[in-house]
Amino acid sequence: MDKLEKLLMPLASAIGKNKYLMAIRDGFLISTPLLIVGSVFLLLANFPISAWTDFVENCMIGDMSLAALLSKQSDATFTIMAIFATMGIGYYFAREMKTTPIFGAAVALMSWFILMPYNFSAKIAGLADATGVAVNVPEGATSMVRGLDLGWLGAKGIFVGILCAIISVHLYAWVEKKGWVIKMPAGVPPTVVASFAALIPAGIVMVVFFLINTLFTACGTNAFQFIFEFLQTPLLGLGDTLGAMIVAYIFLHLFWFFGINGGSVVGAVFNPVLQTLALENLNLYREVGAAGYTIENGAHIISQQFQDLFATFGGAGSTLSLLIAMLLFCRSKRIKDLGKLSLVPGIFGINEPIIFGLPIVLNPVMLIPFVLVPTVNIILSYFAMNMGLFPPCNGINIPWTMPVIISGFLATNWMGAVFQGGLLILGVFLYLPFIKAMDKQYLEDEQKAMESQEEEIDLDDFSFDDL
Repeated sequence: MDKLEKLLMPLASAIGKNKYLMAIRDGFLISTPLLIVGSVFLLLANFPISAWTDFVENCMIGDMSLAALLSKQSDATFTIMAIFATMGIGYYFAREMKTTPIFGAAVALMSWFILMPYNFSAKIAGLADATGVAVNVPEGATSMVRGLDLGWLGAKGIFVGILCAIISVHLYAWVEKKGWVIKMPAGVPPTVVASFAALIPAGIVMVVFFLINTLFTACGTNAFQFIFEFLQTPLLGLGDTLGAMIVAYIFLHLFWFFGINGGSVVGAVFNPVLQTLALENLNLYREVGAAGYTIENGAHIISQQFQDLFATFGGAGSTLSLLIAMLLFCRSKRIKDLGKLSLVPGIFGINEPIIFGLPIVLNPVMLIPFVLVPTVNIILSYFAMNMGLFPPCNGINIPWTMPVIISGFLATNWMGAVFQGGLLILGVFLYLPFIKAMDKQYLEDEQKAMESQEEEIDLDDFSFDDL
């Protein structure tokens, strides 16, 4: 235990104090409320009941279907998620670098769009000549179109956004600290002072990214394509594996065991990969629909929703199973009372009362099931999805507080909800021997406490007349 603590505590401290990882973590959180609201509309457009989907697809409002109108909210959130992420990371990293956050967000977006390719290949359809007569177009013909490729605004552009935000804000803060700014005389409004002070740092950032973009162009490519092929794709391939998920979750729960928020520590490194995989799943789900959404068509099993909805139920350690075991099979007053108090929060994924109240922190008896149950959930869920028992999570941003069974139905289908229920029950029996051992100890302690109270002498009843 001492060796493990000596290993994990410095690691957690290093990650927790790393300004780059903290900026990336906090920057992604900016888009979370928007994605959750967008998910509600996307669920309404693709709710897994055929009668409802037929209705929204056939209900026309003007020249658009109700399904298309509902889906537009996801275009305004999921499709341009990379913009939110770049802006958010730039903002929080500027705060870490002790410079103006809003200008950090601005230069991050500016540098990202400088590297953005504005020409992309698109299929040609519906052309007409100058007289308005339709022109025959060969099937599958393409042409270069000037505009923004929505793929780069979403999942494919996230890693470029991370790099642009970190590099541009770093450069901006460095120039500012050098004192290379325009200083205005006293009496000028603060907003004007801040605007002119940002002029030279922002200009230098623009020149640097102009040179970077020119270099990529001279090499016949662009930064987005290069980073996607040589950085993002290998990282996603590494993160999209059962082994990576298991290792990440073992470390996550070991951190929690020592009282450190493992989700924050491990998530700072792993969540950008999981969120990108989830966004790719969502794009595929929107393109092919529920019927075509399969692993064979490119759906990822590992994703943010897989982690949130199938690895743990009731919070870290999948402690909702532990709560059920406490309430059904334990007899000590301490465990029973704690279980009653923790049940409602646990249903919604909040388990700090159990983590610190049972406790699980620094409790060797509970370490094994605390790590084992989520690991079993991950392995069984992975193989169930891989064998086609139910599809991978569809990428819709369902909050991690969504109760079990409901979350499984919304993220996959009714079979996924049933499977969640089975894992929840399995977790009860995996926790049972360990919580019963604690229950036995607590019963003995309570019995000793009662006997001690009975043996106490009441001095008020003592009299020297009895001698």
